Amino acid sequence: MKKTFLLVLLSILFQFYACKAQGKKELKFVNISHKIDTLLTPEIGGIKQVLEIKTDDLNKPVLLFLSGGPGSSMIPAADKFTNVLKSKFTIVQWDQRDAGKTLALNPSPNQPSVEQMENDTYQVVRFLTKELRKGKIHLLGSSWGNVLGFYMVENHPELLHSYFAVNPVISQLTSEKELLEILKIYFKETPLASQELASVNIPFKKDEDLFYIRKWLFYKEGKKYATSNEFKNGFLKWSETWSPVWNEVMNIDLPKSLKKVRCPIYFFVGKNDIQTSTEIAEKYFKDLQSPRKGLVLFENSGHQIHKDEPEKFQNAIIQALETKK
Repeated sequence: MKKTFLLVLLSILFQFYACKAQGKKELKFVNISHKIDTLLTPEIGGIKQVLEIKTDDLNKPVLLFLSGGPGSSMIPAADKFTNVLKSKFTIVQWDQRDAGKTLALNPSPNQPSVEQMENDTYQVVRFLTKELRKGKIHLLGSSWGNVLGFYMVENHPELLHSYFAVNPVISQLTSEKELLEILKIYFKETPLASQELASVNIPFKKDEDLFYIRKWLFYKEGKKYATSNEFKNGFLKWSETWSPVWNEVMNIDLPKSLKKVRCPIYFFVGKNDIQTSTEIAEKYFKDLQSPRKGLVLFENSGHQIHKDEPEKFQNAIIQALETKK
């Protein structure tokens, strides 16, 4: 833990005991405006997990990002899509188990599961509310991160000011089927692509099923490396850990299991996203009951809104929260 964070904690403790001596029940962050840029490693789910906290004022509300993947980290590129948000929020990035800095610190001792990572998410949110003395936080899920985010929305809305569902996983089995058909049509004149896509089973029966879909999706998006042996070897290595988790995700069907939520929710959808179907997301948004909801379409984005349109992405978050006031 960095020195600046320790100084802030000492300041907090000083105010706490001062309040206690005066008979006050609550501690309020009234004069704390220290800049903090630190990594914390609390024990979450039996292992140490890495949280990056950045703020210039602990009075600011907390915004926690739930990374996509599974198995990826948003930390390395976070400054590019939080440079505007940092003026409004205490920004928290979390490297989930078997991802990024958490993986480097300590691999998960067991095969990750959706349930385990949902429990991790709850523990992370509880840790932040306790350590930063916040009753609630703002939460944002990107792609796979929505599996964890919607778990919190459904089961612990009392801990959330709001939820941002970015390129959300809604009905992934249907989405993967639609994607496969799109790719088959697009590559119908490409023999190797046609052959590999024709071999795909949905639901997936082997790791190559998902690999071939992602290979030709990425190639369609201009990522030529997707046809390399290095990409294949890396993807199949990823599959050793994450295929069981993704197969669990394929069973999620939010239009059937979650028709009403009890916290404000905002959908951010890339118009060009075929990895998590834009059409499925829009329909679910329309039917979902919520005390407050909003939908923002990103005309120039695919599945990575925060990378494709980082300025609009950030301003849309700020505008959504300012509009409700």
